[in-house]
Amino acid sequence: MHALFGIGAGPGIGPGGLSAVAEAFSHAGIEPGYLMAVIAAIVQFGGGLLIGFGYLTRYAAVAAIGYLIIVAWKVHLMWGFFLNWGVDTTRGHGFEFALALAGGLLCLVFTGAGDISIDGMRTSRAESRKLGRARLRRG
Repeated sequence: MHALFGIGAGPGIGPGGLSAVAEAFSHAGIEPGYLMAVIAAIVQFGGGLLIGFGYLTRYAAVAAIGYLIIVAWKVHLMWGFFLNWGVDTTRGHGFEFALALAGGLLCLVFTGAGDISIDGMRTSRAESRKLGRARLRRG
């Protein structure tokens, strides 16, 4: 939401949007900044929607893990492991939260979204059709 719409960048509606994210990416050495900001916004918003609805969950989780690896490497690694719980304005956040998110997303990659997701319903419907065809062949 922050990268795409500028919402949630600070307390309330703060500075954000594609241009602010592009500037932050360029400052971190992620080039080209604006193109990477657009890709990040698509992965964050679109991937979040896909994971939330359980549609193409594994692919969306892999894309989100790729995004987290890049951001953790280029932005958070220099601040160490832990988050900035003291809210020190001279220091950024470490890669602790990105690692936790990547671990959760990795679980989604290996297990899928579950039975009540769109992916799960499509899989059970396909298996049901396959079993029905097998019964017709036997009978």
